[in-house]
Amino acid sequence: MNNGLLLYCRRGFEKECAGEIDQLASAQEVYGYCVVKDNSGYVNYITPDLAQADKLAKHIAFMTLVFARQMIVVVAKLSDLPSDDRVSAILQYSDNMPLCGDIRVETPDTNEAKELLGFCRKFTVPLRGALRKNGTLTKKEHSKKPVLHLMMLDSGNGYLGYSYPENSSPNFMGISRLKFPSDAPSRSTLKLEEAILLFLPKDTIEQRMHSGMTGVDLGACPGGWTYQLVRRGLFVSAIDNGPMAQSLMDTGQVTHFMEDGFKFKPEKTVDWMICDMVEKPIMVADLMSDWLIKDWCRATIFNLKLPMKKRFVEVYKCLELIESKLQKAGMTYNLQCKHLYHDREEVTVSIERINK
Repeated sequence: MNNGLLLYCRRGFEKECAGEIDQLASAQEVYGYCVVKDNSGYVNYITPDLAQADKLAKHIAFMTLVFARQMIVVVAKLSDLPSDDRVSAILQYSDNMPLCGDIRVETPDTNEAKELLGFCRKFTVPLRGALRKNGTLTKKEHSKKPVLHLMMLDSGNGYLGYSYPENSSPNFMGISRLKFPSDAPSRSTLKLEEAILLFLPKDTIEQRMHSGMTGVDLGACPGGWTYQLVRRGLFVSAIDNGPMAQSLMDTGQVTHFMEDGFKFKPEKTVDWMICDMVEKPIMVADLMSDWLIKDWCRATIFNLKLPMKKRFVEVYKCLELIESKLQKAGMTYNLQCKHLYHDREEVTVSIERINK
């Protein structure tokens, strides 16, 4: 047995993920410890018992975890599964599982582990059948029931557990897989697309970001982020001393200002300000909060580029600065921050003002 939480993260960010879950678990008065292996793509937070792991999975809001891609309650750590009958070896732990409505057989997001994905796809079929037969899995997929996860480290070792669909990632391996639009000026466009799909509820995107709205893109060149606003019908002021993609200028929706993103001031309030500037994160955090406080924008999505060391500390330092400034200004807002799949040494932040 190995009760606790399993958290997927980007390879190389295990320590940041561990620091975060330590902090949030302590706030819930659950005191465990992390088992961390560098570059593994996951963190195992050990709790005293299964009930406390389950408590964390219910009470730590998944969207408050910056560095975790997925949050799973661990029922068992699996070791040396017999190659001739892995299914039976897994079924012996099913008594500790809730009734689940779906199954995902996954791997960590590392090059080595991803070689197992073919095995995972094939193994899902017999395992699903056996779990349905013994009553651990519903006969048909049920989106409101917990999801059963089997995370394989290799063909004989892994973790068995479950997640709550209302408080976890709906994506396989916790990864949002997006197709790069052939007419986009740069691959950075996928970062903003993932952010929009994650931070804005699906049924509200068209209401909150639609044709006729206005936007500003600070540090826009060549236009990867601008592209996402243009394709949704917004009119965009692109701020950058560098050139913009001609394809965007030809839409008639983009006005290019060759100015410094830190010095530009809009003539009137815009609906969205976006920013992917390569600057010190604390400077960007300060600028973003100023835009909101000065009523230059109603909402913003921006990236914070992280230093090589103390990344966890830097992220929370920036978020604390933003929140203290907004609260001092008496602003009501919704702030979200995630290390997205398409992010690298950076995190993405979304802030929307809430009108009382």
